Amino acid sequence: MTDIIQTLSQRLKLAPGRVAATVALIDAGNTIPFIARYRKEVTGNLDDTTLRELDTVLKYTRRLEARKQEILGSIAGQQKLTPELAAAIEGAETLQAAEDLYLPYKKKRRTRAMAAKAQGLEPLALKIAAGETDDALAAAAGHFVNDAVADAEAALAGARDIVAETIADNAAFRGYIRRYITENARIHTAVTGAFAKKKTPYTNYYDHSEGLGAMANHRILAMNRAEKEKVITVKVDALTEFILPWLTHQVMSKGAGRGCGQLAQAAADAYKRLIFPAVEREIRAEMKERAEASAIRAFGVNLRKLLLTRPFREKVTMGFDPGYRNGCKIAVLDPMGTLLATAKVYPAKPQQKIAESRRVILALIERYQVDMIAIGNGTASRESEQFIAETLKACPRRVQYCIVSEAGASIYSASPLAAAEYPDVDVSLRGAISIGGRLQDPLSELVKIEPEHIGVGQYQHDVNQKVLSEALTNVVEDAVNLVGVDINRASPALLKYVAGITGTMADNIVAYREANGRFANRRAVLKVKGLGPRAYEQCAGFLRITGGEEVLDNTGIHPESYPAAHALMDRLSLTPADLKPARIRETAKTLRRVDVEATARELGIGEPTLQDMIAELCKPGRDPRDEAPEPILKQDVLSLDDLKPDMALKGTVRNVVDFGAFVDIGVHQDGLVHISQISDRYVKHPSDVLSVGDVVTVKVLSVDKPRSRIALTMLL
Repeated sequence: MTDIIQTLSQRLKLAPGRVAATVALIDAGNTIPFIARYRKEVTGNLDDTTLRELDTVLKYTRRLEARKQEILGSIAGQQKLTPELAAAIEGAETLQAAEDLYLPYKKKRRTRAMAAKAQGLEPLALKIAAGETDDALAAAAGHFVNDAVADAEAALAGARDIVAETIADNAAFRGYIRRYITENARIHTAVTGAFAKKKTPYTNYYDHSEGLGAMANHRILAMNRAEKEKVITVKVDALTEFILPWLTHQVMSKGAGRGCGQLAQAAADAYKRLIFPAVEREIRAEMKERAEASAIRAFGVNLRKLLLTRPFREKVTMGFDPGYRNGCKIAVLDPMGTLLATAKVYPAKPQQKIAESRRVILALIERYQVDMIAIGNGTASRESEQFIAETLKACPRRVQYCIVSEAGASIYSASPLAAAEYPDVDVSLRGAISIGGRLQDPLSELVKIEPEHIGVGQYQHDVNQKVLSEALTNVVEDAVNLVGVDINRASPALLKYVAGITGTMADNIVAYREANGRFANRRAVLKVKGLGPRAYEQCAGFLRITGGEEVLDNTGIHPESYPAAHALMDRLSLTPADLKPARIRETAKTLRRVDVEATARELGIGEPTLQDMIAELCKPGRDPRDEAPEPILKQDVLSLDDLKPDMALKGTVRNVVDFGAFVDIGVHQDGLVHISQISDRYVKHPSDVLSVGDVVTVKVLSVDKPRSRIALTMLL
């Protein structure tokens, strides 16, 4: 355990004591959100991102240590473990390094070298490895001719196979060659015959070459997808002219003579047949893993920002799901997200019942006093936006609209969750409910969809789906717990992401609520079937109860700190009434004058806990999403024809990828701000500057109408 702590400390650049304490919390079964929020004194105020990274590295390090023990046990069982080999294995810093050392002792499927050993050619192989002259080897080879070995040449060929495998299994050789190729080789792509005269999204890779070390992650994923679809072939430079002389020298220097042609042949065979193909696979696998990790990271950053988009509270919202032949689906939601009405209209081709559709929309707006309209960005979105914009001109009430991503809405519509929430609503109409809900409360609505289907990533179908799912689930969990959950309103889909609450517990909470009414306080959660003290400890601080018996239940203060919180309020002569909106401004002034160091010592709590307590009391029931920019609401529509170079526009960042950011500027097609156009300073990755949901000012660089491409710049 000490070695693991030391490894984590060095890799994450954290003090060993802090790492050890944090690992102890994780091993005790505490969730990452709970540790990040309520154990800051123990961790040294590590945030959830750092804790997730620590947890990931911890799991990898433990897997590495376990694998080392397996390897040591296997080699010891073969009675081939030397002190030097054991030290090398124990010192391996990666799984790859450990596997390289294990390779000579690992069980393999039958190889040419195994066949040669079975024919009794190992003594001859030892002579080759020792660097005996070719004449001496030719003479010796004749003694190995038998029923299984046809002649002296066959004996030498078999012996070379044994030597080649021994060379290929050398961990030091492999490690050097892998590094050399990674640092110096180029990767080449070429179009296959079947696609030579066809246009595909991979045209840039029909004849492409670049250095391995310089290859951007998004290009790696695009190239891999093109190869998988058999559009291109991919190969890495073998650099034989550089590596083979080095390898031959290494092998010869260990032998008695440098003129041994048989040994040189074995070295060449080892590299071309065994080492390079394996190293090429390993390097490409490492590149893929690196690119996938980058894509998953970017997806996570985008997802977090989308989930934390500012909600539109207390607004009657119309969800508008565009369509052609099957019509546009409509759902009207009250300010709390309760479904009020549904409808279908047919303003687009082929029906084009524009006048009738307009009457339906205006009637719904008038009847339910609609404040805003959320339009899905899928099929027929462009025509629907135009229709809504024209309709609103005839509306006496001021209504604005917003284009909303509908990614995953169709998946939600047909899900068991949607069927349970809206059993009497047609499947085709549920998508409109989801679209409207995404504008009212993005977090509560988007948690109903598997995060990989939300559509804010890059090449999400090309990465490891298990790793992606786990990473995005962590992102959703962190976002939900950052905001907190109203236990008297939350759906099971939202509750299951609260720290310590399982899917079954979430269902039981809702069932208890339906059977017994509102939860009056946090302690009442312990009455829920299957939710015991341990789960309560993890989840309690993230659950919110508005208008309950205990004013602190509507804050992020954990029940374990209630005595300290009440003591603080008593010291400052604060009552629950002082935490209400009418008095909160003066209360906040009082709280901010507190001497944190002295008061924390007097209350017997840590300074981070007291600082969080003061922040919560200053804004009881606060929602961190309120600090995010509002989505852009519109009343009119632009088209590609309206765009001119140098036109300045406000837009909303919809997606951030390795090569730039896509910005919604109010036309059907998002524009691209290339990474080179984001800032006049060096930008390592677009996510360092931009996030999903950011409202930015951009200028049009160019418009490619045939390909519906818009180039934008932020260099105004």
